[in-house]
Amino acid sequence: MFIPLHDKNDLTHVRWQYATLGLILANVVVFVITTSGSGGLVLQDYALAYGLIPSDFARQNLSAIALTEPILLTAPISYAFLHADWMHLIGNMAFLWVFGDNIEDAMGHGRFLLFYCLCAMGAAALHMMINWGSPIPLIGASGATAGIIAAYLLLHPRVKVWILVLGRIPLPVPALYCLGAWIALQIFNSVTSVDEGVAWWAHVGGAATGAFLIPLMKYANVPLFQRSG
Repeated sequence: MFIPLHDKNDLTHVRWQYATLGLILANVVVFVITTSGSGGLVLQDYALAYGLIPSDFARQNLSAIALTEPILLTAPISYAFLHADWMHLIGNMAFLWVFGDNIEDAMGHGRFLLFYCLCAMGAAALHMMINWGSPIPLIGASGATAGIIAAYLLLHPRVKVWILVLGRIPLPVPALYCLGAWIALQIFNSVTSVDEGVAWWAHVGGAATGAFLIPLMKYANVPLFQRSG
């Protein structure tokens, strides 16, 4: 749909977005490790071991997971650090880079890391509910970044964001329109699309989680629907 390039929205509560930068670094390092020697594509063994596979949960007695397959307990977070290829990684990291710093600024480093993980888990939960029993691994940070997008939309709807449309046209657009359209498209595609290559419901779950959590996790003196960045 579009690629975010930049927003003019200064930090006011934290000096540097250490958590955002750390998450980007972690995603890049994991990508290099999991695609080593594969020509830039995630190796299947990593996707099957650390991705989120709904059928793994469907066949389990959930109360026995910790004893039988403890790795399933980490899958609702570990999947968000795996990416299928460079384009998948770059797209997610672009959204994290442009919008993550202001969400981190609104709640602090530690709470932002928790917020990110909870959005990833919320995305995983809805994806599993809709695709219960599916053997296809869910990977990628799209659900977590969807939570960041929804939170940014609630905090800074009037901030202008420079976006790249159709891969070549840079435009400044208020967040209300570009991010609102992005979320609307995820909901529309989740209902209408039959493309199993994109986890639309995970995007919706992440966005819903982010929208729910931002009023609870932001600093008390950070207002919603700010008039300027």
